[in-house]
Amino acid sequence: MNEQNDPSINENQAADEAEAAEGTGTFTAEEAGEAASGSGEDFGRLQELANEHQARALRVQADFDNFRRRTQKEKEELAQYATSKLVTELLPVLDNFERALATSPAGADSEAFTKGINMIFRQLDGVLRSEGLTAMETVGQPFNPEYHQAIMQVESEEHEEGIVTEEVQKGYLLKDKVLRPAMVKVSM
Repeated sequence: MNEQNDPSINENQAADEAEAAEGTGTFTAEEAGEAASGSGEDFGRLQELANEHQARALRVQADFDNFRRRTQKEKEELAQYATSKLVTELLPVLDNFERALATSPAGADSEAFTKGINMIFRQLDGVLRSEGLTAMETVGQPFNPEYHQAIMQVESEEHEEGIVTEEVQKGYLLKDKVLRPAMVKVSM
């Protein structure tokens, strides 16, 4: 009881407690500087790591967006040109119909047969046109290797050099794509 009332004992006890606290929980100026510089290095390293992860995430996002656009474009092209293989295989049939109509014999017996062939040809031609097939106009046009396949050069007084003079086999476009180039004779 006597100690509680004595102010000098209370002061000494407070000083001892303060020294004990300094030894366990407080830093000297040097220790505080070292701790602060270590935190700065850690902060810088963590900031650099965060920036690296953010850049990586942005690249992955951009790659995904490009992949999505590319697959969407491929899907649209596939849908647009899905019938190209079938149409390509039907082109010789179309050619044969045209040849048959061009060489049909004249006569009363063959008139009904020719009319039937002509109806079938128009039906097939209509179906192919509905799919986007169009015949190329070549005669009188300048030779273009993207649309024409030159099989012969001929001398022509009617046409300048490099102009298609005759179409040997029709060329076709499916929508905006060359399905079969036209076989042509070109003036020289």
